Amino acid sequence: MRLAFVGNGKMSRAIAQLAVERGHTAATVIEAAENRRGEALTAERLRGVDLVFEFTRPDAAAENLLRLARLGQRVVSGTTGWLDRLPEVSRMVMEHGGALLFSPNFSPGVHLFLRAARDLARRFEGRSDFDGFVVESHHAAKRDAPSGTAVALQRELRRGAPSREFPVTSIRGGYPPGTHTVVFDAPFETIRLEHEARSRQVFAAGALQAGEWLQGRTGVFTFEQMLFGEEP
Repeated sequence: MRLAFVGNGKMSRAIAQLAVERGHTAATVIEAAENRRGEALTAERLRGVDLVFEFTRPDAAAENLLRLARLGQRVVSGTTGWLDRLPEVSRMVMEHGGALLFSPNFSPGVHLFLRAARDLARRFEGRSDFDGFVVESHHAAKRDAPSGTAVALQRELRRGAPSREFPVTSIRGGYPPGTHTVVFDAPFETIRLEHEARSRQVFAAGALQAGEWLQGRTGVFTFEQMLFGEEP
């Protein structure tokens, strides 16, 4: 595949390196400075591109995705904070025959973790002696807090135990790619369920797998749909 990268941050660079190792071609990289409101996303710039990876900022993602949709591109997006505009983006993707796969997290293990957390929460519904909450920590450069994965985790926990809020505490510091911990705490005991990413490579591999899966498809998809089929 010939690949384009919108954004040149750590994730884009990790995906590009892995893609080249697997025989794909990094055809173009579009930097933030040249792409104000998506103006660099033109048919000419993306001619011959099979797939676009969009890993940018919440304030830029929706405009990028709308422009890519108008061009009928196939896109994998890992940017968070734009889902309030998902209906608008989805309509444009469908109207122009493109494809979009989006996720706040491209680790297969995280998506298994989300399902396990929901199932665990069901066991604690109605047990008021246990308090339930989430702690998530990421490297100091991560801009959004809580993380998109923490928001998804909170949503799954609430599906398992609708009477609980599951507040999220976010920590930003150091260099870790990401750790998410579900805690059920009682006066004399604690239960923890945790996912820890040891390397950004797990996200790069998942995003590349998503892009390969997206070839030949049209429509709007999530990484969970790719992994498990229908939404749970």
